[in-house]
Amino acid sequence: MTQHYDMLKDKELLRSMSEKLGFTPQILETLGELEPEFLTKYNRCNRRLLQDGALPAKVKILMALAIVASKQCEKCVISQMKSALENGATKEEIMETMDVISITSGAPAVAACRDALRLLK
Repeated sequence: MTQHYDMLKDKELLRSMSEKLGFTPQILETLGELEPEFLTKYNRCNRRLLQDGALPAKVKILMALAIVASKQCEKCVISQMKSALENGATKEEIMETMDVISITSGAPAVAACRDALRLLK
């Protein structure tokens, strides 16, 4: 019974993550199948990102936005952009983050932000 309950809990956790991201990263599905505890650890880290600490959550999310842009993950950029906006990031803060992305990661990273930037309109 416990193993079945844990499997349902892990599937619910993956579904919840997928809703937040707007897509289901294949790697999370695979890791969840191989090591369900990984999803719990991932979610714990994700929750820390979304909480104020020494740095406000908004700042951490803008940092995450810059990092996923540098990796040129367009879906990830959209997810982080939505999160930044939901956490009160202003257009000016996001555009300043775009400056950081441009300076540190160049044109390919900026291009990865194309669809996410449409959320500012």
